[in-house]
Amino acid sequence: MGNVMLIPARRQVGSNARKQEEEKPKLRVGAYCRVSTDSDEQATSYEAQVEHYTEYIQKNPDWEFAGIYADDGISGTNTKKREEFNRMIDDCNAGNIDMIITKSISRFARNTLDCLNYIRQLKDMNIPVLFEKESINTMDAKGEVLITIMASLAQQESQSLSQNVKLGLQYRYQQGKVQINHNRFLGYTKDADGNLVIDPEQAETVKRIYREYLEGLSMDKIAAGLERDGILTGAGGKKWHTSTINKILRNEKYIGDALLQKTYTSDFLNKTRVKNNGLVPQYYVEGDHEAIISKDIYLQVQEELVRRRVGKTSANGKKRSYSCNHCFSQIVICGECGEMFRRLHWNNRGVKSIVWRCISRLESTGLECHARTINELVLQDVVVKAINQMLGDKSNYQAQLQLNIAAVIRASQATAIDSIDEKLMALQQELIQKANSKEDYNEIADEIFRLRELRQKTTVDTAARDEQIKRINDLQDYISQQTALLTEFDEALVRRWIKQITIWDDRITVELKSGVSIDVNA
Repeated sequence: MGNVMLIPARRQVGSNARKQEEEKPKLRVGAYCRVSTDSDEQATSYEAQVEHYTEYIQKNPDWEFAGIYADDGISGTNTKKREEFNRMIDDCNAGNIDMIITKSISRFARNTLDCLNYIRQLKDMNIPVLFEKESINTMDAKGEVLITIMASLAQQESQSLSQNVKLGLQYRYQQGKVQINHNRFLGYTKDADGNLVIDPEQAETVKRIYREYLEGLSMDKIAAGLERDGILTGAGGKKWHTSTINKILRNEKYIGDALLQKTYTSDFLNKTRVKNNGLVPQYYVEGDHEAIISKDIYLQVQEELVRRRVGKTSANGKKRSYSCNHCFSQIVICGECGEMFRRLHWNNRGVKSIVWRCISRLESTGLECHARTINELVLQDVVVKAINQMLGDKSNYQAQLQLNIAAVIRASQATAIDSIDEKLMALQQELIQKANSKEDYNEIADEIFRLRELRQKTTVDTAARDEQIKRINDLQDYISQQTALLTEFDEALVRRWIKQITIWDDRITVELKSGVSIDVNA
């Protein structure tokens, strides 16, 4: 082994010392700040953090200010939506930051996995993270062990906070306290006190959607009509989607009620929200705010939604999907085999026309049929004749309508909704008491479900009865107010009044929704 000579460092003095000191690069330090909510109190905390770290970095002579990265009012359980955090990581990857300083591990991340992944990623780039509160530098040997423990505690804190928030929400739900975001809620806005109030112009759009749907229009046609008329969506957009129309038609808030906890957060880390299929309680608040749509109309729409989804079953048992392409669709029925008639563009020896023909004569249904083919113009003429026949004999038909009203009332076996509500209220109180005392409440829950179903059925039956009576009264008003016979076909009258048209060999029967049937020779 050769001789080893130690060459001592030379102490730099004077200008040489100052030169070396000047050549020593400063650490480019960036700070990350975050508050978890957008409340005024937290906003103050956020501003204080930004001010603190700006001053803190600039006071250190060995540090160079690399910027403040601040997420305001964003959750820390994952980093997907933390734009400033992600921008900071990008700047680190670009070589613009040498060190990161932040208040605490809970500000950096409440997700242990995310926290460790980013710390290791930064460590590979030789970029330490200094956690001021915990006095941890990730480049220290013990840093990662402490980080793992502290990050796990932060994650547990986040989980506990999430549970507390859920309990708080459920308590508000039990008290019937409803919070509704009105920003994209067509038909409503909020007053100075934060109460939900009707927007008159938007409310008319909601009423139009319900009316047109009950008149037989499809969601596609409703959407196209709204776009054609330049009517904006609740979000202020020009494009209407069928999914938007569907949500409006199903939203109980338009009758002044509110179903709470339709969805719930299944994973507090990634904020995944899933549809509530009975795994967590739901709360139905009646009369929470002013209604735009009456309950009768709303229930009619719900029935119509089901009817269209199920479709119509033909005489041979085959299900036919709902169609509203034409006012006669699915209401023209064959008197011989019971199948529906289908609209066809006919070319008979060079003569073009539009006709309606029994499906049994167009496809293999297993039913033998000899029903005639009928021209659409004939169908239109039959409708005009049927209505004119009714208008020409007002007294007889009005007497028949009065008898129909009496029959509807006799047939209805109304169950008092008030008595059901009283039972439900008592059971609700009993359920809460048993739940608080951790007693078994399954039997009570089953009875509540049964009564709710009974209440719903009773409400639907009552609404159907009232609607039938209303239709009869409306037809009576139409008959009495119409001073002249019809001179031309009106499609709107078909959608409004006519339930079914049956084609026979020697006649055509027009059945009205009010229960009146009229035979026309055609």
